[in-house]
Amino acid sequence: MVQRGRGQLRFGVFLVSGRFPGQADGDVLRRSVRAAELAEEAGFDDVWFAEHHFMPYGVCPSAITLAAHVLGRTSRIGVGTAVSVLSTTHPVALAEQWAMLDAVSGGRLRLGLGRGGPWQDLEVFGTGLDRYETGFEETLDVFLRATTGRAEAAGRHFAFREVPVVPAPERRPDIVVACAGPKSDAVRLAAERGLPMLLGLHADDEEKAATIAAHGASAGHVSTVLCQVGADAADVVRAALPGWLADGLGAHVTVDGRPGPSRDPAEYTERLCAIHPVGDAAHCVRTLETSLRRTGVSHVLMLVEASGTPEGTYANIARIGTEVLPALRASSPAVPGSG
Repeated sequence: MVQRGRGQLRFGVFLVSGRFPGQADGDVLRRSVRAAELAEEAGFDDVWFAEHHFMPYGVCPSAITLAAHVLGRTSRIGVGTAVSVLSTTHPVALAEQWAMLDAVSGGRLRLGLGRGGPWQDLEVFGTGLDRYETGFEETLDVFLRATTGRAEAAGRHFAFREVPVVPAPERRPDIVVACAGPKSDAVRLAAERGLPMLLGLHADDEEKAATIAAHGASAGHVSTVLCQVGADAADVVRAALPGWLADGLGAHVTVDGRPGPSRDPAEYTERLCAIHPVGDAAHCVRTLETSLRRTGVSHVLMLVEASGTPEGTYANIARIGTEVLPALRASSPAVPGSG
């Protein structure tokens, strides 16, 4: 699989498309599209979209669909999914979508792939709890096979005769696999297939470094962080984020009645402020430089929506672009400024 060079720093925007209290879904999605356009203008290397169903935590139900729209609205920036959920999609259909968008965008689409959760999505889309609990490895392999141009399966969850993938893929996909921590089975699956990992917001530098060590390869991994720039950045985050988290995390409904996420929104907000670049520009630069050094990761995605408003999101993107990215890139003179 295509992987970025170890020494090439990359910085992206991560958009959850979260509906904060009082907002309309359409406005949130339009905010995400405009944020992606502004990220390109601000000099970010890529922009990634999350995918959720039936909850305000994120109102984008198809990351690859929103990515397709943004690929058409931009010209340089890379666009990724963080993540496309394999437990609720057909892997060959996803491979077809990737091949089509890869061709028309000139290779600007990157896919994050994940297992998802035991949510009611499994019931609504008919894939079922068993697909979530036992099918991730098989689904991943069917997808990887399909991206070679031919698709076939003879497994527990998929069984069909060989077919050609049309449009025929023009290159190998650029993939990362979402991994929840060093003990996650996804770490093993990614390592065995030579795929880098996508590391989550919940993890601090120590956990991310441990996850990379468990994987065994040091290059190509992508780390997500919360980044809010400003002298009052922590106050901005504390004012907006707990309400979004309370609405969003509480909306997770499991398919079998098991308990859902139980994080305290205020406590989780404080943790995110403590472990991520939230503060004035100098603090954000120091925090990111320290994280890059501790983890060895060279590709960072920044959640920029924590203010809860379009204006705050756009201003945050601009400030990161003018006050944070140049300083980070200046500390690595050999690193190019764009993809």
